[in-house]
Amino acid sequence: MTRGGAATAGVAAVGLLLAGCNPGGEGVRPEGSATGTPSPKGALSASPSPATTAGSKKVPGVKLLVKQLKDDPTVGAEVKKTLAKPCSGNEYPVDASPARLTGSGSPDVIVNVMTCADSTGIGAYVFRKRDSGDYATVYRNELPLVFAGDNDGELEVTQQTYDADDDVCCPSGEDVREYRWSKDRFTEYKRFHRSYSKATDDSSAPPDGTDPEG
Repeated sequence: MTRGGAATAGVAAVGLLLAGCNPGGEGVRPEGSATGTPSPKGALSASPSPATTAGSKKVPGVKLLVKQLKDDPTVGAEVKKTLAKPCSGNEYPVDASPARLTGSGSPDVIVNVMTCADSTGIGAYVFRKRDSGDYATVYRNELPLVFAGDNDGELEVTQQTYDADDDVCCPSGEDVREYRWSKDRFTEYKRFHRSYSKATDDSSAPPDGTDPEG
């Protein structure tokens, strides 16, 4: 995908109910909590589609993913409540895809968790495979309306935004953060706001290459 388009394309596909992996809980880059934060209804609505990557050798099984997310003490209560049972049948509101983000010998896994009712993004994670064979959580974002994607080998995270006069169905833009893997963690190197009604972005970068999130 081209730069600036990965997460937007991902938002359009958030209804996919895919597979996942096994986070380990080390080296996580946290980005807030969804607990107690209401998400606008219908903001990311999409029709569920069949799991196009389920069963892929690059993405472990959905049952393992859900179990690990529910067992992880760093995962917020809202995400765990959403994953308490399938939305329907055996389908969980999880979108997972392999990516090459951390320079590991094995593919990383980007995991997005959504609500069952309206596919609203409530959690985005990156899992990195360890030498022991399990996965460590190296990025976590549980802000409302969040979605993570792979942008040419770098992590791009979007959060949809509303102006005062926006209808709940129609956010007018999104905040975008871009990360590079460095020294065993993701470091933010760029952030900008993308307006859906404009052709250009209002971009900014952390001063002197520092990480504004600490």
